[in-house]
Amino acid sequence: MTILVTGATGTVGRQVVAELVRRGERVRALTRDPAQADLPDGVETVRADLTDPATLSPALEGVTGLHLITFGGAYFAPLTTGPEIVALASKAGVRRITVLHGGGPSGVQAAVEAGDMDWTLVMPVEFMANALEWADGIRTRDGVAEPFVDRLSAMVHEADIGAVAAAALTEDGHAGRTYTLTGPETLTVRDKVRTLAAARGREIGLTELTPAQAVERWQGAGMDRETVDFLLDVYGNTPEIGRTVVDTVERVTGRPARTFAQWAAEHADAFRPQG
Repeated sequence: MTILVTGATGTVGRQVVAELVRRGERVRALTRDPAQADLPDGVETVRADLTDPATLSPALEGVTGLHLITFGGAYFAPLTTGPEIVALASKAGVRRITVLHGGGPSGVQAAVEAGDMDWTLVMPVEFMANALEWADGIRTRDGVAEPFVDRLSAMVHEADIGAVAAAALTEDGHAGRTYTLTGPETLTVRDKVRTLAAARGREIGLTELTPAQAVERWQGAGMDRETVDFLLDVYGNTPEIGRTVVDTVERVTGRPARTFAQWAAEHADAFRPQG
C-alpha cells in the first residue's frame, strides 16, 4: 500500500509523513521542490502542484491512501481544483482520503464528501507550532508583544495531528468522521509565555498591545484589511471550538494528547539567544 501525502513539507504534512514511516507504510510525498524536501530516508518525493491537477496523475499511480490539504499556490489560496483531484484519485484506485481542514467552506471538502472514497476530515485548532512566530522576539529581546493576552486556546501539537491522520489512513473505523483536534489543556498567552520561559531556562517579558497597536503592527507586516479584521475577531472573541478541550487525539491514537510543555521542551533551542 502506498500513501500519498500532499503538503508533505508543511508543519502538519511532515508529521503525517513521519507517523506513516513509523508505522512502516510506503510513503510518497508530494512537493513543488523535491530537492528541498528533507524528508526521512525511504520516503519517495515527487513533484506536482495541486493547482494544476494534470501534474498529479503520475503521483497517484499505485496509491491507495491520500492525505489532502485544501490550499495551494504561492499565497496559500483555497484550492478550486477539488473535483478534478478527487476524480483523479478515484480513477487511480485511492480508497481512503484524509483532509486537513481549517474550518469554513472548502471546495476540496465538498468534492471529497461527494466522491466514492472513504474520507475523514481532520480539523485541528491552533497549532502549537504557531508559537514559533515569537521566536525571533524572544531570542533577541526576551519578550513577546501580543493583543488579548488572556484569550484562550486549546492548541494542539502538530505531531498529534499527524498521528490522527495516519490512523485514519491506515485503520478501519474512521470513514465519514470529522475529527476536531485539541491539546489536553486550555491556555492563555500568559500561560504559553510562562511555559516557554521554563523550557528555555530564562524569563520572557510579555507586553499587551492595544487592538489599535496590533492593527498597526499587522498592517506594517503587509496584511490586508480582511486578514487584520479576522485576527481581531478570532483573538478578541475566540470561537468556542478553539478554546474547548476534546479527547479526540486520545480516542483515535490510544494515548493522551501532548502538552504545550512537551512541545516547548522539544523546541526550546529556537527561543534561546544565539551565540
